[in-house]
Amino acid sequence: MKNVTPKNNKGGCGLLAGIFLLALTLIGAGLAAHWTFNRVYVQPGQSLMLRYKGPIVFGAKNSALPGHLAKPGEIGIQEHLLGPGRHFYCPIWWERTVVPDAVVSPGEVAVVTSKLGEQLPKGEFLVDGDLGTTTQKGILRRVCTPGRYRVHPYAYEVKIIGTQQEDVGGEVKTSGWVKIPTGYVGVVTYLTGNAHENRKAGIQEDVLVPGLYCVNPRERQIDIVEIGYIETSLVVDQVLKNGKPVLDESGEPMPVLETGINFPSNDGFEIQMDFTAIWGVMPSAAPEVVRTFGNIDSIRDKVILPQSESICRNAGSGYGAVELLVGDSRQLFQNEITAQFEATLKAKNLNLLYGLVRHIYIPRDVRLPIQNSFIADELTLTRDQQRETAKTEANLREAERNVELEAQRIAADTEKLEANIIAEGEKEAQQIAAEAKQLVAAVDREIAELQAKRNILLGRAEADGLKLQEEAKAGKFMLAVQAFGNSAAYTQWQFAEGLPAEIELKLLYAGEGTLWTDLDSLVPTLPIERKKAKQ
Repeated sequence: MKNVTPKNNKGGCGLLAGIFLLALTLIGAGLAAHWTFNRVYVQPGQSLMLRYKGPIVFGAKNSALPGHLAKPGEIGIQEHLLGPGRHFYCPIWWERTVVPDAVVSPGEVAVVTSKLGEQLPKGEFLVDGDLGTTTQKGILRRVCTPGRYRVHPYAYEVKIIGTQQEDVGGEVKTSGWVKIPTGYVGVVTYLTGNAHENRKAGIQEDVLVPGLYCVNPRERQIDIVEIGYIETSLVVDQVLKNGKPVLDESGEPMPVLETGINFPSNDGFEIQMDFTAIWGVMPSAAPEVVRTFGNIDSIRDKVILPQSESICRNAGSGYGAVELLVGDSRQLFQNEITAQFEATLKAKNLNLLYGLVRHIYIPRDVRLPIQNSFIADELTLTRDQQRETAKTEANLREAERNVELEAQRIAADTEKLEANIIAEGEKEAQQIAAEAKQLVAAVDREIAELQAKRNILLGRAEADGLKLQEEAKAGKFMLAVQAFGNSAAYTQWQFAEGLPAEIELKLLYAGEGTLWTDLDSLVPTLPIERKKAKQ
């Protein structure tokens, strides 16, 4: 066989190694380019907005609809924003824009305007829905409360506002961040209707209670109305000297003319008076008050002050100067003013708590004679009262003496009753003791009789017992005699019963004259000495 020499393959291996190294170089370069040119890092609190430029050579060029965001695969600004982190998009095909989040701080609200979508119907400018869900252009009806929001800058425009106040014809309208304090309510005015809430434009009948509210200024405005009772006074100014009121000779302060409420009395005297009205607005009446008057200051200026003067003047002109000073007629004047003022305010949806006539300044020429006459009358009443007091005091002293006498009499009667009661008690005690002794003696006698009867019965019982014992013994003896047949046999039985238990009896037979000769062979049964027997 021929020897086959293998060909040299070093060239082929080098080619493969070169290709491998080139591939690694290209991959490394691609990774480096991808990590450096394609990488976009989005910080927390930011978002990434992408615009797809479309394919350069290959692929279909599908553009988004005009006025709309692009969906995946469509050319244009993409619909969704990407959150914080690393994202890899080639700048050749993608335009990358980092946008900050919208941050709404406490005390602020965000009014959002949708820039994309269909046009609203004519006459409408508010869009229903939330961020990312709207399909029409216009201002979103719902505002964004404090917080952080990812807002697409191409689709929405965000305007952050705080508390906004607008002066509309002297009325302050509040919107944005609205705070209604305690003691107030919010009257809502809709600038446009809301079909979802079934509301029409204008002032609403329901009010907002105290609290915090986020209000869209393009939809609603709030009138903050004070509720409860308010004091309004018309007061006569007093003449002052060194900061203190100047008094006339009767001690009354001197008024400044043409201040407070002025009116002529029916007898031609010029009267000045102070008047205070305690009035208020209830929550249910607040919308009508805003609709009619606008605000509390307007009510005070247009209703309370003019009506106070008008009612007091008209009512006061029907009274004389003296009638306005004395008690009964002045009270009638007070009641008349209160009734008229209350009816006037009620017709305007206002409440009156008090309408007070505080002080009436009567001219000095009228006041002094009346005061002097009243003083004289009061002095007369004082003297009469002093006489009545003296008489009452004398009656009091007499009554005190009568009380002392009556107390002494009662004390004596008490001692007498006490002695009688003690004597009666002792007598009754002695009677009870005597009766007790009698009862004890009777009991002792009964005891003695019972003891005697007991002794008799015991003696009789002992005698009967002895008799019965003897009779029993005799009966026993008679029965024993009868049992043995005769008394001799019973006697022998008794003799045998009396013998000792250890006695031994033997029977022996002896012939006539042989007894004594046989005694030696017997065990003696009697304590007889043998010698004596032999003898």
